[in-house]
Amino acid sequence: MASFNQVVLMGNLTRDCEVKYLQSGSAVTTIGLAVNERVKKGEEWVDKSVFVDVNCFGRTAEVAGEYLRKGSPVLISGKLDLQQWEKNGEKRSKHVVLCDKLQLISAGSQKSSDGISQVRDDANDYAQAPAAKADDSDVPF
Repeated sequence: MASFNQVVLMGNLTRDCEVKYLQSGSAVTTIGLAVNERVKKGEEWVDKSVFVDVNCFGRTAEVAGEYLRKGSPVLISGKLDLQQWEKNGEKRSKHVVLCDKLQLISAGSQKSSDGISQVRDDANDYAQAPAAKADDSDVPF
């Protein structure tokens, strides 16, 4: 049976990125991402947060280290991966996202055509992606 492994998350960084380099010279960093959802508890709405670790590699890791800081908004797509290890005789595991694409989202109220920058390992290391423009004729209802 065929399977599909794709994750898309938008949230804010929980800490600054720390870029490390492997012996091969390739950059690697782990991003802590907080993804919030508004849920109704009783009569009031509250924020429910999910915390996810995202591993970035190569040029994507370098760009994350240069431009992202704690609180920065970011859009990430990638693949879900299960990491397993043993600590003090106990087996442990956690799910992480292996980043394929990273979009830096500009903070603030201004929406300009260069408001979103896109980074892809498999594309031109750093490319500008224009902001999407909505049109009422595109809405299917």
